[in-house]
Amino acid sequence: MTFQEQILEGIPSVLPQPKVYETQINHAPKRKEILNEEEKKLALKNALRYFEPQHHATLIPEFKEELEKYGRIYMYRLRPDYEMKARNINEYPGKCTQAKAIMLMIQNNLDYAVAQHPHELITYGGNGAVFQNWAQYRLTMKYLAEMTDEQTLVMYSGHPMGLFPSHKEAPRVVVTNGMMIPNYSKPDDWEKFNALGVTQYGQMTAGSYMYIGPQGIVHGTTITVLNGFRKIKRTPSGSLFVTSGLGGMSGAQPKAGTIAGCVTVCAEVNPKITKIRHEQGWIHEIIEDLDQLVTRTRQALANKEVVSIAYLGNIVDVWERFDQDNLHIDLGSDQTSLHNPWAGGYYPVSLSFEEANKMMAENPAQFKEEVQKSLRRQAAAINKHTAKGTYFFDYGNAFLLEASRAGADVMNPNPTLGREFKYPSYVQDIMGPMCFDYGFGPFRWVCTSNNPEDLQKTDAIACAVLEEMKKNSPEEIQQQMADNIQWIKGAQQNKLVVGSQARILYADAEGRIKIAEAFNQAIAKGEIGPIVLGRDHHDVSGTDSPYRETSNIYDGSRFTADMAIHNVIGDSFRGATWVSIHNGGGVGWGEVINGGFGMLLDGSTEASKRLQSMLFWDVNNGIARRSWARNEGAVFAIKRAMETQPLLKVTIPNTVDETIL
Repeated sequence: MTFQEQILEGIPSVLPQPKVYETQINHAPKRKEILNEEEKKLALKNALRYFEPQHHATLIPEFKEELEKYGRIYMYRLRPDYEMKARNINEYPGKCTQAKAIMLMIQNNLDYAVAQHPHELITYGGNGAVFQNWAQYRLTMKYLAEMTDEQTLVMYSGHPMGLFPSHKEAPRVVVTNGMMIPNYSKPDDWEKFNALGVTQYGQMTAGSYMYIGPQGIVHGTTITVLNGFRKIKRTPSGSLFVTSGLGGMSGAQPKAGTIAGCVTVCAEVNPKITKIRHEQGWIHEIIEDLDQLVTRTRQALANKEVVSIAYLGNIVDVWERFDQDNLHIDLGSDQTSLHNPWAGGYYPVSLSFEEANKMMAENPAQFKEEVQKSLRRQAAAINKHTAKGTYFFDYGNAFLLEASRAGADVMNPNPTLGREFKYPSYVQDIMGPMCFDYGFGPFRWVCTSNNPEDLQKTDAIACAVLEEMKKNSPEEIQQQMADNIQWIKGAQQNKLVVGSQARILYADAEGRIKIAEAFNQAIAKGEIGPIVLGRDHHDVSGTDSPYRETSNIYDGSRFTADMAIHNVIGDSFRGATWVSIHNGGGVGWGEVINGGFGMLLDGSTEASKRLQSMLFWDVNNGIARRSWARNEGAVFAIKRAMETQPLLKVTIPNTVDETIL
C-alpha cells in the first residue's frame, strides 16, 4: 500500500502482524500498577471498542500483556510501517488543505528525532501524549483525510469522537486533553484514568500538535539566560550556567546557553537521550566522571569558552561537588520533569537509572520516598551555592513546588502573596515583567512545503518586518526587539531545525500580525508554500499557571483559569484552524490550564482577515488580564493597543495610595 492508502485505511479490517519491541528506541518507563481486577477488565473493554468483534479473541491476551508489562495499552501492533515524519503538505491525502496541515503537524510531533517516547506516542515531558494508543492515531488520520471544510473533528483526550457538521470559518479540529472534574485531578487520578484509556496528559504543544522539537524552547531559554545574566549584571562570557534535563523540551538548555555565550553544564541520567542530543549537536561534550567534570568546567571558564557539557549522571551530585570544590555557579536552574515526579520525571540520586525505573513500577511508595530525599539534598546544595552568590530560578517544572512538598528548605522566611518560595519562578522576575506583560511571547511557524529554502525566505521576511518595526518602537520594548532580530539573524547558523522546517521568535501582537500578513502575501505570490502559524501554550494569554506563566500576577487571581478558557473560546470563533485546551501542561496535572491554536495561511484574503482578528485577540486577552492585575508593563501595552484599535476598550485599574490604605 502507498502512504496515502495506509492513511485512508484507518484501523485495518485485517490485523497487521504483531510488532517487535525495538529496544534501541527510547521507551516510556513502565507505569505503576493502579487498576484493580474489575478496572483492568474495563480497560480491555475500552481498548477493544476500536476493533471489530472477530478480532477480540486475538487482541485480548495481547492488550492484557501490554497493560501488565507497561501499565498502559499502547496497541503496538497497529504502529504504522511508514516513516513517521512531516512530509510536504501535498503528499497527504484529503479534501481539505487545513486538514492536511494538521496531519503534517501530528506526524512531526511523533517524528523519532522529535518525540521523547515515539512508540508510546509521547512527545516530551515523560507523559506529554499526542494520542493514548495507535488506534486513535490511525482513526484520526483517516478522519482528517476524509474531512471537508464544512466539518469539524472533535478530539476527546486523544480519542477522535468524530466528524461533525460545522462551516468553513469554524475550526477544523477542537482538542481537549485531561479536562477533569476538579476533585479528580490528582496525580493518581491521571494514572488511573489514563490506564483505563479515558483521558491523557497532553502537556502543552504535544497534545495540540504544535511541538517543533527543542527549538520551541531554545529561544525562550536563550532570552531567559540572557536576561538572567543582565539581572545579576554579568556577561555570559566566562560565566557558568548549571541545570539538568536533556529529554524533551529541557534538551534545549545547552543549545540556548551556547547561543547566549556562556559555559553550560547540564546533567542527565538517561544515556539514550544524552547520546541523541550529542548527535544532534545540542551538546558539545559528554562527561561521566565528576573529577573530570570539575577540571573541564574550570578550564572552560578560564578560557572563556562557549561550550555545553552534558554530565551523564545525577544533578544532585553536580550541585554537591561544585560546592565542595568551590566552583562558582553564576546562574542555576533545573528542568527535570517534576510535574511528573513519580513516573520518570525525576530520578533520585540514591538509585541508578535502571534501579529507579524498576522501583517506580514495582515499589512506588519507596520510590516516592527516594525522590523526596533527593529533592531535599538538591535544595540543600543549591542553598549553599546561593549563599555564595548564585542566582537560582525555578524553570517552571514544579521544582520548588515538589521540593516544598518533600520538606526541603525552599520556603521564603518572610512570605508574601506570590512569593512563598526562597527563589523566584523565571516568569516572576524575568519573562513575566520583561516579555509577557508587554505582549511578547513564543510565536512560531512551520513551512508545510518542508523545503529548507522556504524557511530561509520566512526568516528573511520576519527579520525585515522586525527591523522596520524597531525604527518606531517605544523605548520600553527596544530590548525585546533587538534580542529577537539578533535571534532570527542567527537562526540558520545555529541549526535549530529538528523535524519540520519550523521557526520560533518572541513577538507582540503587532509583530505577529505583520509577520503573518507578510507571509500570506508571499504565499499569494507563489514565493513560498502554505504556512502553519502557532505558538507555545507558554505565552502571554494561553496559560493560567500560578507557579509559572501567571506567577507574576499579584492580585490574588493567579489560581483562576478564566484567561486560558477565554483564550481558546475566542480563538475558535476568530479564525483558528484548530484549537486546544489542556489540564496539566508543564507543571503538573491539576496545577495548570493551558490552551493553544494552529492557523493555516494559504495566501487568501480570508486567511488575512482571520490572522488579523485572531492574533490580535490571542495576545491582548492576556495583556488585559495582566493589566487588571496592576502590572505596569501590561498597563502600558494595553493602552498602546487601544490607541491602535478603536474597537478595543479595556477596563484600566486604579491604584490605591498605600498610605491611605
